[in-house]
Amino acid sequence: MAGRLDGRVAIVTGAGCVGPGWGNGRATCVRFAEEGAKIFAVDLEHGPMDETLERTRAAGEIEPHLCDVTDRASVEAMVAACIARFGRVDVLINNVGGSAKGGPVELDEETWNRQVDVNLKSVYLTCKAVLPHMAGQGSGAIVNTASTSGIRWTGSAQAAYAATKAGVIQFSRVVAVEYAPKGVRVNTVVPGQLHTPMVEARLAGQRMGGDVDALLASRLKRIPLGFMGDGRDTANAALFLASDEARFVTGTEIVVDGGMSVRCD
Repeated sequence: MAGRLDGRVAIVTGAGCVGPGWGNGRATCVRFAEEGAKIFAVDLEHGPMDETLERTRAAGEIEPHLCDVTDRASVEAMVAACIARFGRVDVLINNVGGSAKGGPVELDEETWNRQVDVNLKSVYLTCKAVLPHMAGQGSGAIVNTASTSGIRWTGSAQAAYAATKAGVIQFSRVVAVEYAPKGVRVNTVVPGQLHTPMVEARLAGQRMGGDVDALLASRLKRIPLGFMGDGRDTANAALFLASDEARFVTGTEIVVDGGMSVRCD
């Protein structure tokens, strides 16, 4: 069924990508545009959004905007710019995030604080700025992106990342209950170990000295379905949660991980 987001305005943070291919933000922009949404694409820099803009314009309307989602003034200006451009905000997709390896002993305090800002504070700030508008119009859908690291051990010590992504899940639940009477739904997508451009650009270097094939093989072993999804799988889950098909769904999560998180080993 096409047109599930016809006439709606969607803010997508983290709309760029570190390389060619299907990152979560890029795939969400394209998929939502295919379903009729007008996209307000947000990232810290123009460069990572180039391919996103090209692909999305082939499907629909997209407006880029630079924003530091860890800075309150920048976020408030971003939301105001979206409303000035499109007149409203119907959907907010919080997709900014990143991991850092290490447990509490290995992690320095600066890295811990940065993880909290990027992964959790960004969600708080964007919701803080968007929710009054959604409540005022009596409708809206927020989809926050967490990680299976927020619900279980996924193969390496990432204490700050795991804690902040768990925080995203509980934050979403609490906000969902508070804003349900105002017509706003809040849910979370929980991706597992997807094959996105970030794997080649960052994770392989962090964990296996730049050996992408070794990293992919180690991740694949954890997935019962036997293949790795990519950003399009995250985008399709977010599309359902943002659409009227999920009109009775709020305060919950969709895990997109090929069965990895329910394995016992």
